[in-house]
Amino acid sequence: MKIDKLVDWYQRLSPSSLNNIGEFYHESASFQDPFNRVQGSAQIAALLQHMFDTTESPGFIVKQIHFDGDVAWISWIFCCGLRGRKLTIEGASQLVLSQDGRIIRHRDYWDAADLYQQLPLIGTMVRMLKRRFKVKTGYPSSGK
Repeated sequence: MKIDKLVDWYQRLSPSSLNNIGEFYHESASFQDPFNRVQGSAQIAALLQHMFDTTESPGFIVKQIHFDGDVAWISWIFCCGLRGRKLTIEGASQLVLSQDGRIIRHRDYWDAADLYQQLPLIGTMVRMLKRRFKVKTGYPSSGK
């Protein structure tokens, strides 16, 4: 599999394109992120369908790709709406490819606190905790 084809698939991901998951994921592939751990391409497709069912206009913007042997690292920004509020999360995926070139292991790395601080109520508490535990370095804050 060409990594560019996978990136294009993710950037154009839609409920109908989930039918093509077998082209990119091995049937026994695993997926893990801060909230989920699933096994098998059918469960990965169900997880992605859940994303479409529970968020508004979800999408990925790929920022950088690094490939080393059978492992790819992809940094991305995920954007979606949730009850009219726009959310963005920056993260990275580690993709391990099987011998046939399809993904056998997909692990997403992102900070759930980045999501929580964008939500009403809990966001106020997360931002307060981040301020409390932030080390004062003299460098400008990112505001997050």
